Amino acid sequence: MEMKNLTGGENLQTIAELDCSEEFTGEVHGELVFLSVINTFLSITAFLGNTLILVAHRKATSIHPSSKLLYRNLAITDLCVGIIAEPLSVAYWISVVNERRVICYYTNLTAYFAGATLCSVSLITMTAISVDRLLALLLGLRYRQVVTLKRTRLIAIGGWIVSVVGASTSFLNPLINSLYGYIIIAFCLVTTICAYTKIFMSLRHNQIHVQNHVIQGQSSQVNTLNIARYRKAAYGALWVQVTLFICYLPYGIAVALTPQRGMPLSTYLARGFTGTLVYLNSSLNPFLYCWKITEVRQAVKETLQQLHFCT
Repeated sequence: MEMKNLTGGENLQTIAELDCSEEFTGEVHGELVFLSVINTFLSITAFLGNTLILVAHRKATSIHPSSKLLYRNLAITDLCVGIIAEPLSVAYWISVVNERRVICYYTNLTAYFAGATLCSVSLITMTAISVDRLLALLLGLRYRQVVTLKRTRLIAIGGWIVSVVGASTSFLNPLINSLYGYIIIAFCLVTTICAYTKIFMSLRHNQIHVQNHVIQGQSSQVNTLNIARYRKAAYGALWVQVTLFICYLPYGIAVALTPQRGMPLSTYLARGFTGTLVYLNSSLNPFLYCWKITEVRQAVKETLQQLHFCT
């Protein structure tokens, strides 16, 4: 199996030149065509699904504005995957097959930059959602005063800025880019695990408290209903988080196992297929929203009914 001469010190431009060389990719044209077809389909589903979610979110008035903003930000990120990152990846693979070296070079660069930026935004946004759910539990009535729409918007904008800057380092120094990736992944993973651990420990404590005491009065009944609603929302966010982790993990393993010197075609293809799994996450999220978030599911039904009526 042919090896690509790849070292840890090479910048993204050099790697893009190697990715477009006929000597390296000439044996895998069939696989690249298959990846192109799959990603074209996923691009369409990501575009349609997340566009529907963004429209439906405007009707879901019962969701707290800050939480809605974070989910909208995630849907926008997934929408950008469908209309930017995946088409660029398809253009790269098709240019390799057709031996269009100039197009291949620039689509490879832009596809990597777009993919790295959007994946980073997704990780940061999902981490923010987990912290938002934790604050909703811990702060109680003070949640709406502390977690304001303005502060949430600043966090969302900050996530985009950090992600763009982090992805841009790949053009300058790949070591800094790798360090950025390790820091972001570690921070998001640790923060999310701690947040959901605290959430479900608190819910477990509340459940034991309810079981050990006879609940009487209207206020206690309302509190019980609020906890049940919160638990459902927390599980919905957790499902989205776990799905993202499952889709991202294989690509992370493929990148981690890439040798510093000499990358075989099998590893090159593994990164292509696992990268497609990352893109799949953007098509799955709209289904998860409809499945696990009652307000979004109802809003999607109303939107589809209006579209049906119009047609």
